[in-house]
Amino acid sequence: MAHGSFFTQTIGMADISIWIARGVLILLRLALFGLSLGLTVISFQAYTKQQSERLQYAFIGFAFISMGVAVSNVIAQIGWIASDQELVRIFFQASETIPFIVGFAMLYLSLYR
Repeated sequence: MAHGSFFTQTIGMADISIWIARGVLILLRLALFGLSLGLTVISFQAYTKQQSERLQYAFIGFAFISMGVAVSNVIAQIGWIASDQELVRIFFQASETIPFIVGFAMLYLSLYR
């Protein structure tokens, strides 16, 4: 009986550790989204003060990167639903990659145009 109670306590501690790790991961994702949104706001303010083509591209780039972060967070939360269906999972992964591609392309244009 003592062996069974030790096993139960170990499983309970593992569950708590997983919940703590998930909580930390959620906080990290929120911090990432906040930072990307902050960069978007700052770049928009810079563009409204000095309306140049480069700042416009930078703002659009940061906006798409923020969108990519948001989509990645949503997909990470609902991704387990589609874990059995490979085609749906690939669609979700593509939909989170596209905003990053557009965002970084716009940042590239803002630096080299």
